[in-house]
Amino acid sequence: MTSITEKISALPPLRQLINQKDFPARKSLSQNFIFDLNLTQRIARVASPLTGTVFEIGPGPGGLTRALFLEGAEKVIAIEKDHRAIQFLEHIVTATDGHLALLEKDAMRQPIWKMGNAPRKIVANLPYNIAIALLLRWLAHANAFVSLTLMFQKEVAERLVAQPGDKAYGRLSILTQWLCNAELKFDVPPQAFIPPPKIISSVVHLIPRSRPLYDCRKEDLETTTMIAFGQRRKMLRASFKKYGGEKLLLSANIDPTARPQELSIEAFTQLANKMRQQNLFAYG
Repeated sequence: MTSITEKISALPPLRQLINQKDFPARKSLSQNFIFDLNLTQRIARVASPLTGTVFEIGPGPGGLTRALFLEGAEKVIAIEKDHRAIQFLEHIVTATDGHLALLEKDAMRQPIWKMGNAPRKIVANLPYNIAIALLLRWLAHANAFVSLTLMFQKEVAERLVAQPGDKAYGRLSILTQWLCNAELKFDVPPQAFIPPPKIISSVVHLIPRSRPLYDCRKEDLETTTMIAFGQRRKMLRASFKKYGGEKLLLSANIDPTARPQELSIEAFTQLANKMRQQNLFAYG
């Protein structure tokens, strides 16, 4: 019996199958396609082993979809808004004997943390216009996933992995690393895409922690970092003036003259916990 890997390998190259006049990338959907299987397999290998359910967001013509099965994926659920792509991917559904499920849906509205069977992984070249919003939505249910292997524009990827003192360090760095181990794996040049974007892309691998890095309520950490980075050039005593300023900061063992990008994740959780102890959050 012919295996799924053999069937996928026997498919014609995407460049032969796709007619750019019939299937142009749509800027409104932030589409940029990758046809190079060497590259898409490199992305898929970051997430190996591909057991359980793999979710792909915005598969387009299926370059990464093919790679996932070539790297041993058992089950892939691909979520795509573009009806053209859903039609085009039917040849992969056939080749994988139904191990690929296509959903013509808006990924922002899909509770994928409840779908499929564990272990769940996400492997996706995300539409850049909703990439951060998708990530934050998934991080709210981080424990449902074993890993997230995602492509972002390089600027966003650097924010995800930035450390205190780095220019890119901010709220996204803190919230992501509080919940996950984050590693930037490699960059992808613009010429790897059709059409080529004007920016460099990067693949980031996130592994959710069994529990957050430090004890803290998520909404408290979100609010505390929002206050701090709302005026990132100012000293913290100015940003937290209405909450007690220097007195509050000193009670959390934080230098009032420090700026937010200098504080560790631990320091932010200590500050958030101190604000909760003092009933400083409007939502109670």
